[in-house]
Amino acid sequence: MAADDSAAPAPSAAADRPERSGARRALLWTAGIITAVSGILLSVGSFLGLYVRPTSDDWCAAWKSRDMGVFGITSDFYNTQNGRVTNAFLSGIIYSDGLAGIKVLPVILVVTMGVGLVLLGREILRAFGTRAPLLLLVAVAMVLEALLFFAGTRSYQVLLWTPATISHTMPFIIALWALLFGIWAFRTGRKALRNTALVVTALVGFAIGTLSEPFTVVSCVLVGTAALVCLPRLKVARTWYPFTWSAVYCGAAVIGLTFLYTSPGARWRRAQTPPTKMSVGDVFKDYFHIWDTILHQWIYLGAIAAGLLLGLAVALLAPRREAPAAHRPPVAMLRVIAVLPVPLMALCTLLVAYALRSGYGPTGWTYARTWMNFMIPLVIALCGYGVLLGHWAGRRIVERRAPRLVPIVATVLVGAFALSATAALVPSVQKLAVSTVYRSIAWDKQNAKIRSEIANGETDVAYKPMYIGSLAEPFFTKNYKRDWVAQCTSKFYGVDRIHKQ
Repeated sequence: MAADDSAAPAPSAAADRPERSGARRALLWTAGIITAVSGILLSVGSFLGLYVRPTSDDWCAAWKSRDMGVFGITSDFYNTQNGRVTNAFLSGIIYSDGLAGIKVLPVILVVTMGVGLVLLGREILRAFGTRAPLLLLVAVAMVLEALLFFAGTRSYQVLLWTPATISHTMPFIIALWALLFGIWAFRTGRKALRNTALVVTALVGFAIGTLSEPFTVVSCVLVGTAALVCLPRLKVARTWYPFTWSAVYCGAAVIGLTFLYTSPGARWRRAQTPPTKMSVGDVFKDYFHIWDTILHQWIYLGAIAAGLLLGLAVALLAPRREAPAAHRPPVAMLRVIAVLPVPLMALCTLLVAYALRSGYGPTGWTYARTWMNFMIPLVIALCGYGVLLGHWAGRRIVERRAPRLVPIVATVLVGAFALSATAALVPSVQKLAVSTVYRSIAWDKQNAKIRSEIANGETDVAYKPMYIGSLAEPFFTKNYKRDWVAQCTSKFYGVDRIHKQ
């Protein structure tokens, strides 16, 4: 009898099994549907890379990579353009095989960001002693990606236009994978791997400092804050490694940014653009313009919904392993960490607004491709708050032994909202697809005509501007000497001059 009693499941556990099983099925089915819908949108966006054709800065990067080579264009950027040597180096690689690189880059961005977000989510959950089904993590990552690429006002620029993706999308992906490598090295406990991770972090920090000024500033604000939070005396981190990793990144990024700022190319660029007169009021005006645009996009609430779904899954399906009391961070510090994203995102947005006003004047805030530098951490933060809220709701359901249908209904409602936010992106993706494909067809036809004329000995060919994504095309100004796009286009085709058709 004693053996039978010990082998029998506890009444509470037996009662919980049907409830947990039903919630699990609901969560997985919901995640599967969201993954399918988001995956279709991201697949379409990636596939559109095949229809990308040069425009604006593409013309310059393409001919310089072809004629100067990777190191030649890097030297050119350092000496005569803007000092962004990592930016130039990546451009040289991507454009080295003609237009092939810009066609495959979108799918590379989507895959590397998506996988990186899934792994990051898994590591964060592991740090809190819990886990979630892989399908849930994939669904959340794909929703965040879809929002980042398609919910904004410049979808073409942040996904398909190579110069912008190199400057404002790729830096986050590079930093994300450096962070994941640092976490993995820390978990192994091997000193050699940790030191290797620090070296890699230093290289990545310097590279980002010479890749994108706005992301350097935003990332240093975030990572610098993390360094302070991870001081061992605050008992959030038990070793000096997280602080050291963060400090190494920030130090290397600042060195890289200094290298960029003092380069001959950066000095030349500043000389071409007189300092913009602005006041504190002007900066805050741009700041509020940016936030007004973002807050009018209700679709970003999909990030919170995706987080809610993940939080419910963690609370309902994955029992949490409580850390020993001595290893738990102080409750006060956890509360501070939970609140920190709000002022940090406000500060990062303000810094980007200031940079845009100082660099581009009163209309600088409309350069929405640069918003990616703070929008990526903002969307992740929204998702994080959703996870906290979902976990809180899930724990209430478990603790109060709610009826079996309650977690299922909660899952369906949250999933429906996340799905509706994702589905609301369909018109944006459709518009992007139509404009990209139509332009590629017209561009190919005109390109064949120009190539034929050049083969017949023409040195002055006609070009009809084909605008897309609010980007510049040849003849954007009537002064040909100041029309850098037209001059780069003529060098791309190897002719003396182009004229407007």
